[in-house]
Amino acid sequence: MIVARQLPENSNHEPKKAKVAIQPALSFSERDKLGTIQPHDDALVVTLRIGEYDMRRVMVDQGSVAEIMYPDLYKGLGLKPEDLTSYDSSLVGFDGKMVIPMGQVKLPVQTGSEVVEVNFIVVDVYSPYTAIVARSWLHAMGTIPSTLHLKVKYPSGDQVEELIGSQSTARQCMVAAIRHQAGGGSSASDEHGAQLPQEKEELMKFLKGNLNVFAWNAYEAPEVNPSFICHHLNVNPTVVPKKQPPRRSSKEHSKAVKEEVIRLKQAGTIKELFYLDWLDNTVVVKKKNGKWRACVDFTNLNKTCPKDPFPMPRIDQLVDATVGHPRMSF
Repeated sequence: MIVARQLPENSNHEPKKAKVAIQPALSFSERDKLGTIQPHDDALVVTLRIGEYDMRRVMVDQGSVAEIMYPDLYKGLGLKPEDLTSYDSSLVGFDGKMVIPMGQVKLPVQTGSEVVEVNFIVVDVYSPYTAIVARSWLHAMGTIPSTLHLKVKYPSGDQVEELIGSQSTARQCMVAAIRHQAGGGSSASDEHGAQLPQEKEELMKFLKGNLNVFAWNAYEAPEVNPSFICHHLNVNPTVVPKKQPPRRSSKEHSKAVKEEVIRLKQAGTIKELFYLDWLDNTVVVKKKNGKWRACVDFTNLNKTCPKDPFPMPRIDQLVDATVGHPRMSF
């Protein structure tokens, strides 16, 4: 026999609550600024996989409601007019002019493992960007963009993925747009090509008029007055100077060192000393052209110089700093 007991109505037992999946928080911190040049006013330009290709120069514009495709991407994807559907509304470009779209096309946009179908409006106007993704793509992906940190963060499962923008590409696009506007609508390459012969002629004239300031090899460089600038080695004063024992060299190596010393003395780069604190041997290395290069073994001297931990500037930061200038010289 089975006996069942019914719980009273005022029982304190509560039904179990269903488990709720906790979504990861999307946030930005000062750490996300690493790798960017601050402060800046650059656009958020990323690389996205549109269709079957990875497309650079894609601008993320959270202030726009329409995804735009420009001629570079339209031609790069091999699209044809029959691939487009009609789009009746007109658009307003960055310059305030009305733009009549060529049509509309739906393409998959992949970010990491997430894929979203996006309706691109195709326009036949100049733009330094290949495409613009707007609020509809951001909302479909659940992304949070930050132009300050030049990143886009989005949830992927129980993790937070990020899409890092390219600051150098954003600046290149800005310069291209300014040049296009200054050229009255001509492309930056056309404008530069038209000015190149005249600039080259002026530059050659300037260089020929100042031939006396150039040193065509290291031995023609004039001696610098020590009162103007002088380089000192940061040698630890507690270290006892060391003289390396002489090494025997072949006749061929000795001849190469002697010729190099004579040339440097004639140029005033080095001078002879008779009372030495440090003495290092020469090392002769054959160059690719078959000639000899005379070097000095500074092993002992380098060990006595304290290390300088100052980091060298990153090459991409150096190149980014030249954006907006007509020429770059190394």
